[in-house]
Amino acid sequence: MLTAVKNQIRVCVFSVKYNIMREMLNKVTFLTNILFMMLNNGAFIIQWLILFRLKEEIGGYSIHQVMLLWGLSASSYGLSHILFARVFSLPEMIVNGKLDCYLVLPKNVLLSVMTSATSTSAIGDFLYGFLVICIFCFRIDRLLLFSLFTITGALIITSFSLLMGSLSFWFVRAEKFSMHMTNVMVSFATYPDGIFKGGTRFLLYLVIPVGLAIYHPVHIMTSFDVGMFFTVIGYTGLLTAAAITVFYLGLRRYSSGNLMESGRM
Repeated sequence: MLTAVKNQIRVCVFSVKYNIMREMLNKVTFLTNILFMMLNNGAFIIQWLILFRLKEEIGGYSIHQVMLLWGLSASSYGLSHILFARVFSLPEMIVNGKLDCYLVLPKNVLLSVMTSATSTSAIGDFLYGFLVICIFCFRIDRLLLFSLFTITGALIITSFSLLMGSLSFWFVRAEKFSMHMTNVMVSFATYPDGIFKGGTRFLLYLVIPVGLAIYHPVHIMTSFDVGMFFTVIGYTGLLTAAAITVFYLGLRRYSSGNLMESGRM
């Protein structure tokens, strides 16, 4: 059992490495995509610096907390799209019958799908986050927590997208809903949670998991809380397990090459 798991991990690492090396064939394009993504993200720092000149706190956040928020959002999003970029196009693959080639491979179907593509620009997002924390709020303990929460954040983002994408096994046009839900999560992750009230705050913590992916980790890095820390870790495991389960339940409904139209309601 342990050997099989190691083999699966080794194959996934090789797949991701191959995807990145393939993107690096054109080094100019590869480096340009990374650089421009970092510059694009960096432009928002100027926006926040101007806002904090006008006001000391925004939504209960100081400038350092907002930088943590932006850095963690960027690095989590980046890591998710570096390792598991294909998850974000899963609905299209289901609808168009493109899972066929993965069903005949000797390795885990889900891992094969998830690691079959990477996003070059996401490397810029990933590096940008670490650059931000090193410039604006560096501490060794905070950097260690930031690294851990980048992983949990990436897993939550990936799992949520997998969960939403897997709905396409059952419902027509679920791909549009999945795309909108994933985009909403990414969009809200770059704003302080203190500016959201009532129903919106409820959604961000209990329906769209921005709270556990980004907001709680930022609060933990600012003021460490053991209970909140293990809540984030536990939630990451539960959401990942739920997403995997829903995917394989849906895969049972998948009909090879029939574009899935006849099997869905």
